[in-house]
Amino acid sequence: MAQPSAKVIPIQPQETSGTVEQALYEIRRAIHPRAVQGWFAAWRWLLVWGTQLVFYGTAWLEWNGRQAVLFDIAHRKFYILGLVLWPQDIIYLTVLLILSALALFLFTAVAGRLWCGYACPQTVYTEIFMWIEQKVEGDRNSRIKLDKEGLSSRKIFLKGTKHLVWAALALWTGFTFVGYFTPIRELWREVTTLSTGPWETFWVFFYGFATYGNAGWMREQVCTYMCPYARFQSAMFDKDTLIITYDTKRGEPRGKGAAKGDCVDCSICVQVCPTGIDIRNGLQYQCIGCAACIDGCDQVMQKVGKPRGLIRYSTTHALEGVPTRALRPRVLVYTGVLCAIALAASASLYLRVPLKVDVIRDRAAISREVEGGQIENVYRLQIMNTAERERAFEIAAAGPVTLQLASEPRVTLGPADSRMVPVRVRAERGLIVAGTHPILFSIRALDDDKVSVREKSVFIVR
Repeated sequence: MAQPSAKVIPIQPQETSGTVEQALYEIRRAIHPRAVQGWFAAWRWLLVWGTQLVFYGTAWLEWNGRQAVLFDIAHRKFYILGLVLWPQDIIYLTVLLILSALALFLFTAVAGRLWCGYACPQTVYTEIFMWIEQKVEGDRNSRIKLDKEGLSSRKIFLKGTKHLVWAALALWTGFTFVGYFTPIRELWREVTTLSTGPWETFWVFFYGFATYGNAGWMREQVCTYMCPYARFQSAMFDKDTLIITYDTKRGEPRGKGAAKGDCVDCSICVQVCPTGIDIRNGLQYQCIGCAACIDGCDQVMQKVGKPRGLIRYSTTHALEGVPTRALRPRVLVYTGVLCAIALAASASLYLRVPLKVDVIRDRAAISREVEGGQIENVYRLQIMNTAERERAFEIAAAGPVTLQLASEPRVTLGPADSRMVPVRVRAERGLIVAGTHPILFSIRALDDDKVSVREKSVFIVR
């Protein structure tokens, strides 16, 4: 990681008159990860490409003449392909968050920090930014040498070019992010004409600045100090969890020679680590599970003619010679709950009626007598057509006595449209006594009897 060189100041306790002073924080040291190739590196880059194609590309997809994925907060509608969600569908967001948490618990229990090592946005963008850094400033040794050099036109040019590319990518990321909340084609026209509103302008620069700072400057500090996952991951690990391990029995003692172990003490595993740890010291909370050390060590083992896998994915039980249990209670519980919630949510979405109705009584006129001696109550029906085609609906009301609609019983709504419809309901005074009576509103689509909703309310007679 090429950054202005930081002076490493060791933290030493100081004794003064029997007291010990200890620094409360560690001075950050610059980390310059070495490029590595291998099976796991290929997987990381595959996921980098996959996640970024989804993120940058999905915002430009169209569906039924609109943006395929759009979280239109201003109009309180979320469009996800052919699905239109309204504020009343907040339960699905809750379910999604629960599923994400359970999936994270399950993957962690089975194979450690898979999310952190391969798909976390911090990991993905750090990988992209480090690739840009390598292309501009050179390999690890070149970057270290450049950081140690004094100020020169060459250094200013290389550093300036790198940060310019970083800033451009970060701003495009911020633009794309906002494009999921404001139609991205409309946002692009506003950007090109310098007419973006204050909300869009703030979030484009804010998200861009966050990407630039986290992936370009803070990097491993986000994973080590800011992300809470690094702290509670140990609660989800057990001796049967697949983690990145160093085979101490095979590797020690380190060095070259017949009397030494397989580890030649080349420190490649440390040089390729994005968080700068030495995996040979055992599993540490700073390890994000990216497996770069596995690829680096395997390359060295191949060159020296020794078996690969000195550093590998394994379990504590396997290293101890104890059989690993894949199907253990916590894995079965996580899997069972995850599948049950996913199936229930899928069934709910499949059976979801594309119609929502809210009934609100008119508080200005609770009950009144109209011509012919009839008693009238006025309601406002918020009817939401969540389908993406125009539909006509019929409104009916039923109660303890015959009720009549004094307003238009039919209403037509456009695709994904919502309308507040005033409804006047009447009853004969001689057939209904004073008091509060339950009634039931029925709203039915004329083209499909299955698309219907019933909502309760009350009819008041004074």
